[in-house]
Amino acid sequence: MLGISHEALITIYKGAILQLLLYGAPVWFEALQKECNRTVYNRVQRLINMKIAEAFRTTSNEALCTLTGLTPIVIKAEKAAKLYNIMRKSRDHVIDYEVPPKDWLHPADSVRITEQKDEHATQVFTGGSKNEHGVGAGIPIFIHSKLEHRLRFTLHNRCSNNQAEQLAIVKALETIETLHINDIPRTVTVHTDSRITLQSLKNKKITITL
Repeated sequence: MLGISHEALITIYKGAILQLLLYGAPVWFEALQKECNRTVYNRVQRLINMKIAEAFRTTSNEALCTLTGLTPIVIKAEKAAKLYNIMRKSRDHVIDYEVPPKDWLHPADSVRITEQKDEHATQVFTGGSKNEHGVGAGIPIFIHSKLEHRLRFTLHNRCSNNQAEQLAIVKALETIETLHINDIPRTVTVHTDSRITLQSLKNKKITITL
């Protein structure tokens, strides 16, 4: 793949390799519960990730996904399996039937939204985004449900959306350390929708240096 640009490699991966990796995912997805199967499955994405990121072979797959901005293949497979099951929920008796969009199950009927009361006085919401205008991160900090601080950061255009999400969390924690909060326990709830970051934090094999 020498001489092929990063953008071209990503296009090849999303348009060809990813489709092959996800073929039949609803049938075999449960097999990924075993670590040995996930390792083999991740290996293909890891190879293309190293080409795109031009990273060392010792770089973890989670770190490579962060650098390239590509969703881990296991999460992609889970999404494909769940979407397929939602679309076919009312047609389990059909062996093979393509459901037209007008008959898809409405998200409100398949997703349950619950509200959980949080007792922590300090609430932090982190977010990162990447588009044609650039890469950025934003962090609003609420104390007793009142907006007290709002932080914004701009990253280099080559940074990924995942890097922006993770920078937002780091900067939020650094800011909390410097705040002068009286008579309030220094316990904070950080809200994030970055699944890659949450999985990286749970992985004890990854060492994060700040």
